[in-house]
Amino acid sequence: MARRGFTARLPVAVMAAAAVMSTMAASGSPAASSPAASSPAGSSPAGSSSAASAIAAAGPDKPTIRYTEYGIPHIIASDWEGLGTGYGYAAAKDNVCTLAETYLMVNARKSRYLGPDGKASPGEKQNTTTNLNSDLYFQRINDNRVVERLLDQPAPNGPEPEVREAIRGYVRGYNRYLAETGVDNISDPACRGAAWVRPITELDVYRHAHAEIIMGSADPLLDGQVTAAPPGAPAAAPPASSPEETAAKIRDALAVSRQQSMGSNALAVGSQGVSGGTGMLLANPHFPWQGKNRMWQSQLTIPGKINVSGASLLGFPAVNIGHNDDVAWSHTVATVAPFGLFDVQVDPLNPTNYLVDGAWQRMTSQQVAVDVLNADGSIGKVTRTLWATRYGPVVTSVLGIPLPWVVSAHAVRDVNTDNLRALNTWFHLDRAKDVNEVVDTLETTQGVPFFNTVASDRKGNALYADIQATANITDEHAQSCLTLTGRLLFNQELRLPNVPPVSVLDGKRSACDWPDDPNAVAPGLLDPHKQPRLIRKDFAGNANDSAWLANPEQPLSFPRVMGDTAAPRSLRTQELILTAQNRINGTDGLPGRGFTPENMRQLLFADNSRAADLALDATVAMCRSLPFGLILVDGNLVNVSEACPILAAWRDHDFTADSRGSWLFENYWAFLLNGQAIEKLPWRVPFDPKDPVHTPNSLDAGSSAVRDAFGRAVLALRRAGVALNAPLSDVQKITRGGEQIPIHGSIGELGVLNVVTPGLVDGKLDITFGSSFIQQVKFTADGPPQASSVLAYSQSANPNSPHHADQTRLFSAGQWVTERFTEDQIAASPALEIKVLS
Repeated sequence: MARRGFTARLPVAVMAAAAVMSTMAASGSPAASSPAASSPAGSSPAGSSSAASAIAAAGPDKPTIRYTEYGIPHIIASDWEGLGTGYGYAAAKDNVCTLAETYLMVNARKSRYLGPDGKASPGEKQNTTTNLNSDLYFQRINDNRVVERLLDQPAPNGPEPEVREAIRGYVRGYNRYLAETGVDNISDPACRGAAWVRPITELDVYRHAHAEIIMGSADPLLDGQVTAAPPGAPAAAPPASSPEETAAKIRDALAVSRQQSMGSNALAVGSQGVSGGTGMLLANPHFPWQGKNRMWQSQLTIPGKINVSGASLLGFPAVNIGHNDDVAWSHTVATVAPFGLFDVQVDPLNPTNYLVDGAWQRMTSQQVAVDVLNADGSIGKVTRTLWATRYGPVVTSVLGIPLPWVVSAHAVRDVNTDNLRALNTWFHLDRAKDVNEVVDTLETTQGVPFFNTVASDRKGNALYADIQATANITDEHAQSCLTLTGRLLFNQELRLPNVPPVSVLDGKRSACDWPDDPNAVAPGLLDPHKQPRLIRKDFAGNANDSAWLANPEQPLSFPRVMGDTAAPRSLRTQELILTAQNRINGTDGLPGRGFTPENMRQLLFADNSRAADLALDATVAMCRSLPFGLILVDGNLVNVSEACPILAAWRDHDFTADSRGSWLFENYWAFLLNGQAIEKLPWRVPFDPKDPVHTPNSLDAGSSAVRDAFGRAVLALRRAGVALNAPLSDVQKITRGGEQIPIHGSIGELGVLNVVTPGLVDGKLDITFGSSFIQQVKFTADGPPQASSVLAYSQSANPNSPHHADQTRLFSAGQWVTERFTEDQIAASPALEIKVLS
């Protein structure tokens, strides 16, 4: 992606030290107020608001981009191809380097231009593998013509005509921007003059789309696929981990990976929960702040056909999260594993033979070759033999946890390998008229990859749905076919939070493959009618736990493959539910009852910590009870008496920029949790499935674990040179154009809805992922939707763009952009500029 340095999540005390050093190097503090919107380059000021309105009313002959405040493009055209043209041009203008490097990656050319040892980001996270491994992975997909075969199919498995037309136009728009600008004149230094920036084809765009759809399996499995090799000679099997040990290691690795990856909150409120309206939605995806998974904001209009506003992943001429005139929706990462493993017994004398139904079958081998840039500047070639079974590619590790190829081997089946249907899904969602049409779209396309859908409509309905491309592993199929390792992972007998049920099925029996269901859209998928959904008039939401408590008044049941039930919820899930319940009941201390746009925005940016609600009082009591204020921990005698009044004064339990005590509590909580599930902490009241929103609770202040974690936190901050009462703005900040911008919010483990996760990017403190495109939408019985939004990292990754950090400053200040959705609203923008693609 445009930033190619290493991205890592750091221990919070270490991040604090980095922040302090960057503060010392800065010269003064920036103002938190937002600047006036700058005019996009290459556009012309509108002659008048009436001219802009006339363009829309007539239906423009040429694709037209109307830029309003913060560089937000409102694209209008007379057909789908024209709409795609405007989108492609505007997206390239803001993010051509990020997009160009993504096309380089999906065409397996990163090693050719950037060297085999550079870092690639094919999945959800940044810099998870080498360019060489990434290229081998994508070259295999390209050699097998996976995307081309899908394009040859009619809908629903192939793209619908509107999708094909929009993507044809997108290519025209992208290439037009590149031709007008010239590679040598690109203002972003990340790719200015680069030989790998080139015009694109429609196939490039579809390959990018496919890569996004399968990214849920890329991070855990890519390296294990492209490095899988049979043992060199028959030999006695080396000491192997037991099934219990293997399952525990995979579980731990998945937990860490999920914790450091994408998430989201979404809350739909129906007519019974809205004050002065019929429905509301809060969309709060937690996506990466760098690379191909950045979101980008736009409005897309074809008069009489579509009018949708929101954001999408870069390079998709549709809206993934947003609203139209009647429906608003968002997505959250679901607790569904987008892949499954098969354990196949191999012949010890010929380990590329494997046993199925009592007969030996040969694995298929495939020579995959990619060009690489050598150290001397010459171009070489790396060729590797990759292996596959009837179930899918052979894989010898999951997130670095070995799956040795000795007595048996493991193969992976990806539920989204044959999925381009997601493009059809989003084109239909963009035009849905109510939540029932949302459900119908999800069922008939079955294209959503590893996401829940949360939506509200003008009719007063609130929807939660986990209807997606899911492996057809019914509870009965799992019981019959899971291996011992598979049972431990799938049934989550070794539970850690946010780890999806991963299946390891018996590959010796062909009947253990995912069976075809006549009600599913594609082979091997679970019947969408068996997947959970809930429509209510009060609220429905999700914060990355399973579907069980979309609304605690109506717990859901579903096949185990989709997640757990009657199990502890994350603190963030508890916070989302309590926020909804207390606001609807009027018991949160704010005026009145029910949600309004103002209090919905206020509650999100209150940055309240559920962990602090549950544990702060007990922690302060422990601190005050210590003899002489001393804790002996790890051979250090730590005087924590200074910390007691600091935490006692932190009464709001918030992670706002000016909060004091929050950074101390965050460090303490990280040491106390230490990767455990929340129910494993020393609570006096354990988890009760009959009261899952309020349990566990009552932290045991006398526990040595509590005391030791607190001592470690105080010691860590002192060693980092951070004052115990430092405001959050002193330690959690990012740098844009030499300006330091404080960032409010915190990590999800603290039960803060506004998630921000600090880490290092190119050796500097930054946000690796967290709140990205945030949108609040309100419907009334008539009239246009009332919406506001903020794109936390701004529209452009280009440091020389006027829209590189303008919305970031807004986000820092807790401010939002009032949306311009109607033609009159767009025409009234004081920043209006119009670009006609004649």
